[in-house]
Amino acid sequence: MTDEYDLDEGPDPTAYAAGRPEHSGGSESTATVHAVGIGPGNPEYLVPRAERAIQEADVVVGFETVVEFVRDRTDADCLTCGYRDEADALDAFADRVARGERGTAVLMGDPNHSGYQFVGKVERAVDDATDGSAAVRVVPGISSLQVAASRARTPMEDSTFVTLHKSGDLTEGIDRLRRDVGKRHLLVLPRPFDWMPGDVAADLLEHGGDPEADALVCERLTHDDERVTRTTLRDLAGHAGGDEPSDSPFSDLSVLVVRR
Repeated sequence: MTDEYDLDEGPDPTAYAAGRPEHSGGSESTATVHAVGIGPGNPEYLVPRAERAIQEADVVVGFETVVEFVRDRTDADCLTCGYRDEADALDAFADRVARGERGTAVLMGDPNHSGYQFVGKVERAVDDATDGSAAVRVVPGISSLQVAASRARTPMEDSTFVTLHKSGDLTEGIDRLRRDVGKRHLLVLPRPFDWMPGDVAADLLEHGGDPEADALVCERLTHDDERVTRTTLRDLAGHAGGDEPSDSPFSDLSVLVVRR
């Protein structure tokens, strides 16, 4: 893949994925690659269209922790990766799509909720390998964000959603949270492990947040070990600091809700 993404310099693959709308109309074929949201990891939240795209694929690509949730639902060859070997896995995936195989990329939750960097990387690899002849189609899924909004009873139309769960500069999202704290409900996907719930709470307190505002940390939603911690913005800020897993009492699979 050309123009590898650099955390500080870019180009941000989100811009590539969001650069144009999908082509509408026409039937899907082997020249269509699906970028599928698999939900929060509980198979009961995997939507039928997403499951069909996984089942019908010849090759599936995704982060190892994501692929493991769907490996037993497909006979496809599964290409797994981490951040270090992501580019190699996507190049191998795209080459197989170029040879006529049906490809599906899998992402946690809904690709529209913090998945666009991966969608952009998939799309760029596929475009390079096929000279743009294969279309990438996003299949939305259920997100832990939606489940958290239900648990916290915070209607989406009255909420500000920000994902910090991405690489690169977070300034724009953090500014939106600072602007809307106290005015709207906040739904936040933290970034492990430098912008965890405690770090977000501390920053909001410094920018006008009510110390007594209700804060809910929703962990591993829909799983058997789901946990929802209800606290205040002040108490949650006591967990700020650090950038290692041991520095936060909360899971990397967390959603922070701050009620207005």
